[in-house]
Amino acid sequence: MKNIILFGSIFLGSSLVASDVNTNFRTGEKKRFNWNAKGPVGTVSIIIDKSDYELSVFDDEGWFATYPVVFGNNSLSDKKMEGDKNTPEGSFRIIAKRVHDKWCRFMTLDYPNAESREKFIQRKQKGEIPSNAGIGGGIGIHGTWPHEDFVIDRFKNWTLGCISMKNDDVKEIYQFTAAGTKVTIRK
Repeated sequence: MKNIILFGSIFLGSSLVASDVNTNFRTGEKKRFNWNAKGPVGTVSIIIDKSDYELSVFDDEGWFATYPVVFGNNSLSDKKMEGDKNTPEGSFRIIAKRVHDKWCRFMTLDYPNAESREKFIQRKQKGEIPSNAGIGGGIGIHGTWPHEDFVIDRFKNWTLGCISMKNDDVKEIYQFTAAGTKVTIRK
């Protein structure tokens, strides 16, 4: 059997151990993990859905897994400028990865990229942000402070604009993502 489908504490397939089923914060819908015992197959991409507080991983065979995440600001608005604590929306790439002493793992995104800069310039021209505002940077996907995974369970937005996951979850995706992995962030 190639894929293993988990349903709560019951699973079909081999003896692979994995996380519990996720529950969508807004709808209460249960999410299943489509595990392959060897991990994702081929090219990995990530879609982060801010309104559902979810990070989903896709591979060459389709959907692989979904994890709960939190963000910067409770408004869930698109990042407009440095210091607004909003998580940016758009298409990005992972450009660097490292073990982090505070947040377990850190996967740096290429924010600001050309798409982000264009939105930033348009917002300045429209007067939506101050003319002296900076665009910001240092956005990534990372874990939580040690022993504070509960902030994810409580959907407590706490970052300065990054995407935060439970530490075991970020360790897992850290293993199968590389520089160049496509990350789409949407509301």
